[in-house]
Amino acid sequence: MQTRLRSSHPPSVILIVTCLSLGATVSLITGRPVQSNSTPSTGLAFDLMEKSIDDLQRAMQDKQVTSRQLVDIYLARIEAYDKRGPSLNAVMAVNPRAREAADVLDNERATRGARGPLHGVPVLVKDNYETIEMPTTAGSIALTAFHPARDAVLVQRLKAAGAVILGKTTMHELASGIVTVGSGFGQARNPYDLDRNPGGSSGGTGAAIAANFAAGGMGSDTCGSIRNPAAHNNLVGLRGTQGLASRTGIVPLSSTQDIGGPIARSIEDLAIMLDATVGPDPADPQTDVATGQVPRSFRAGLTAGALKGARLGVLRSQFGTAGDDQEVSTIVNRSLDLLRKAGAEVTDIAIPGLEDLLRDSSMIGSDFKFDLADYLAAADAAPVKSLADILDRGLYHSALESTLRMRNAVASRDTDTARIARNKRIAIRQALESALEDNKLVALVYPTLRRKPARIGEAQGGSTCTLSAHSGLPALAVPAGFSADGLPVGIDLLGGTFKEAQLLSVGLGVQQTLGLRRPPFSTPALVDRKPPAPTTGSAKYGDAIVSITYDQTTSRMTYAVTGSARNIAQLGAVWIGTGTPLKPGALRHRLLGPGLDANGVVLLTFRDREDLAKANLMVRFFLPTGRSVADVPLTLRP
Repeated sequence: MQTRLRSSHPPSVILIVTCLSLGATVSLITGRPVQSNSTPSTGLAFDLMEKSIDDLQRAMQDKQVTSRQLVDIYLARIEAYDKRGPSLNAVMAVNPRAREAADVLDNERATRGARGPLHGVPVLVKDNYETIEMPTTAGSIALTAFHPARDAVLVQRLKAAGAVILGKTTMHELASGIVTVGSGFGQARNPYDLDRNPGGSSGGTGAAIAANFAAGGMGSDTCGSIRNPAAHNNLVGLRGTQGLASRTGIVPLSSTQDIGGPIARSIEDLAIMLDATVGPDPADPQTDVATGQVPRSFRAGLTAGALKGARLGVLRSQFGTAGDDQEVSTIVNRSLDLLRKAGAEVTDIAIPGLEDLLRDSSMIGSDFKFDLADYLAAADAAPVKSLADILDRGLYHSALESTLRMRNAVASRDTDTARIARNKRIAIRQALESALEDNKLVALVYPTLRRKPARIGEAQGGSTCTLSAHSGLPALAVPAGFSADGLPVGIDLLGGTFKEAQLLSVGLGVQQTLGLRRPPFSTPALVDRKPPAPTTGSAKYGDAIVSITYDQTTSRMTYAVTGSARNIAQLGAVWIGTGTPLKPGALRHRLLGPGLDANGVVLLTFRDREDLAKANLMVRFFLPTGRSVADVPLTLRP
């Protein structure tokens, strides 16, 4: 009989796991071999898991590790987890000159000292940022060969600050969605649940930073594309005031709404990356408004205790009322209660008419077709010339077809729809600023998304991206908690024009109060540059033996029931259940019974993993009468 695999992962993932268990090797990540003029470093014992940028900087200063070694360790993690094991598919390309850049920075540190906190620190950038070393595909097969001979301004600034551009991350194709799927790479996965999306459009950056593939990353936000991945991946992310950061060298979605910005594991890291990247750009007139508005240092300006006494207005209109919204609402309300106990003044706020203003206020549909065509026309040797060209040649993922065709059907930039949206945007900004000022609020608070990450292949509902994106006001996404099945949930803190420093200080207080950062199960620390070996165990009744192998990076438990045909036939069922022999609990996964083979694969859930860690799972043997005849604690060892 055939083995029955109870999983929603494709068979190719199972094959990858099998190859790993046999010690097979494959070339790195993007389908392209990693090229470097240098050979890998050998001193790779440094533990970088969940290390902050400051931690990495101190370690390099103390000569515990070099930038070159950090690059090698991060690349080893990408090699282990991005296209193998959990197959996050978060990295589009690695920088073939990353080691070379790190060597230069190590030498500079030794001879002249560090440039600042980012000196020698590896970071990732979204694949709509132009990079000299790598193509810029924006997640689309149509742009596979597109390789501008310049860096985006924000990439230039990161390099000037001493950061190593480690590679580029996957993104929802052409930034036109929030689940990170595209014809250039397929589907990215959420490291907290491999059957769910990582947010988007900067979902690759979100998944990669959560998985400790780099110290921090850059995304872009047209409507939630920084904040949604931050929320889905237990991270922080900032959409700044429109004009805070340059758009030069970023493939456009909407010239009205686009802005680049960082995604990080902590507020402190976010502030460091902001310090390196924000400010006016002569090539981007939209950034003229940032002149004189950028503080000397966001990092130095972080204020301890800013949460106490801070007035936070909870915008209830942004909470969902459908049944699928209630879990997120409960989590957010629980966190708001904790912030109130920590000294924040938390009060509900209503803004009359806001929902009507938000309706039809997006500029993406009016901008995209024309902005993309203008960008491609100005580029050297662009492989396509327009959105129509992409559609006519079938160079797009099927998941985007209706969206792209709708946006391509727009006849001109200057339509009644666009004029109405522009007027509404002014009114939205005025309404939000009035609510902040009249109620003496530091920030408006609401869920970043009203629903937890959707399963792959399903639409993601519940985005509240429009408040910031359509007003141009800054919004900071911070973790708010976890769902019952272990999925991250976030909240947005929306503030006044160029009030990013204030938002960051309040965000730091939220971070310290809630203490919610938790690395994903699927990308643990490497052991000798390899993922931890699968653990094994067994349980026995008579001569019937259940042998189990568990791969924690994929949450897959492979089992086989062996023994004499007679004894196995006498068993009515074998289950994985909860509890202990003295206090058995509910049954979870049936391993043997009528219609089942004696071997297969079980995908452990978040609750299963928690119970396994607490020694609260058993293998239970039952007779055909339903009587339990053996309860064996499930113990797994390397």
